[in-house]
Amino acid sequence: MAVEARSARGRPVVTSHGEIERVAFRLFAVRGFTGTTLEDIAREAGIGRRTIFRYYGSKNDIPWGQFDQTLGTFRELLDQMPADLPVHEAVHRAVVAFNDFPEDAMAAHRERMRLILGTPELQAHSALRYAEWRAVVAEFVAERSGCAPTDLAPRVAAQVSLALALAAYDVWLADDSRVLTEVVSASLGELERYLRS
Repeated sequence: MAVEARSARGRPVVTSHGEIERVAFRLFAVRGFTGTTLEDIAREAGIGRRTIFRYYGSKNDIPWGQFDQTLGTFRELLDQMPADLPVHEAVHRAVVAFNDFPEDAMAAHRERMRLILGTPELQAHSALRYAEWRAVVAEFVAERSGCAPTDLAPRVAAQVSLALALAAYDVWLADDSRVLTEVVSASLGELERYLRS
């Protein structure tokens, strides 16, 4: 979805989620997340502050991009897993696939995740997003296991899956030579190796 607005100079400006994010991340890199206001982003994008709210509920939402769509994709990945695949393997494969980005998107994804994981001001907001991500895993595990998402096993699966994915991101962000999907898969595999030992 793109909205055409008029810049301060009167020329039409096409605005999209991606354009707002590009402007915001450029400003975050120069001024820091805390030092960048929604007014700064709007001014730099040549749009009004209210236009930003058509795309994002707050400045804290911008680093997360179109997260609702991303979660929809994650649900689809889980739903596509073969019914005869063990639940832990299905979650493993879906989480790896969820983190499989085109090569030309990796630099931007690395920048996004550095901001999300390394900005104290974003941590409370991130907790809400993590809860939504965990809910997707818990719902899938519950459906496959014939129990409720609020039961212990789905909750544990969701918490552990997120923790292992975040551990993988710590390693990936610390070493530019690592391949994200390989690190995520290895991290998820660590739990399976531990449980078998």
